[in-house]
Amino acid sequence: MKKVSLVVVLASIGLGLVGCEDAQKKAAQMTGGDPRAGKDQLREHGCGTCHTIPGVPGATALVGPPLDKLARRSYIAGTLPNTPENLQKWIAHPQAVKPGNAMPDVGLGDAEARNMTAYLYTLK
Repeated sequence: MKKVSLVVVLASIGLGLVGCEDAQKKAAQMTGGDPRAGKDQLREHGCGTCHTIPGVPGATALVGPPLDKLARRSYIAGTLPNTPENLQKWIAHPQAVKPGNAMPDVGLGDAEARNMTAYLYTLK
């Protein structure tokens, strides 16, 4: 019985990793970005100072909303439909999109915003 349980656990882990790879591939296709680079860039630009972001070390803050399940949300910033284009614009230039909001413009380039968008779209 223990051997069967171990096989089931190992198979479940393997299926989870395949699902993760599929989510990254789909996010990259949707956004044109690199989810792995985006994860690193979210950390490098200090996004975890304000947000809890699953998978990003140290990103456990609650100043802004947690970003878990972002790919399933209907809206970004309460008003923008959740599309790759809108999320990328929001990440790159939040003050231009919604003046006076609490999210700072941290000087991201298009590629960085696209990569971050790709990572956030893996969060389902």
